[in-house]
Amino acid sequence: MYEYLTGLVTVVEPRYIVVEVNGIGYRLLVANPYRYHIDKRQKVTVYVYQAVRDDDISLFGFSDEDEKQLFMQLINVSGIGPKSALAILANPDHEGLINAIANNDVKYLTRFPGIGKKTASQICLDLKDKIERLAPSEFNLLKPLLPENENVNDALQDALEALTALGYKEREVKRIKKELEKEGETSTEEYLRHALRLLN
Repeated sequence: MYEYLTGLVTVVEPRYIVVEVNGIGYRLLVANPYRYHIDKRQKVTVYVYQAVRDDDISLFGFSDEDEKQLFMQLINVSGIGPKSALAILANPDHEGLINAIANNDVKYLTRFPGIGKKTASQICLDLKDKIERLAPSEFNLLKPLLPENENVNDALQDALEALTALGYKEREVKRIKKELEKEGETSTEEYLRHALRLLN
């Protein structure tokens, strides 16, 4: 059983990536392949789940442990297989997904491919009591990145929103926010440059 792979991304396709580890290329089905970039100098760590069936062995890849754990909870729901769970995770709004489960929002869940009302209700029933233990930090992400008050730094807020648009998770953005605030008032571009250095 694989836990994670650390290597070079050598292929990025619409449904999968290939990570080369010690000369061996591992094909990983991932929710959002284009968050990865082919780079023969920069190693990445991808968390892995191995699905074994009579006629197939597949590897599913995840950007972090939280995403993998959310996937693991989803495939434990009756009617949700690995590919269906991956399709749900392809929506970048994981916070919205967690919030929907916590609030029994069946309508939100039926927007995902292959998820009808019965399966959506089952997801809420099976996972509602587990979701906060699964990723309690995710609930903090439902709060605004910055307090709503008249002293908000517009340039900083624009930079934080740009990072989210680039695909960085709100948890990562919140982590570096205090460091960026130490710079004092500056331009959005400078905040963004500094943020990317911290994140990379």
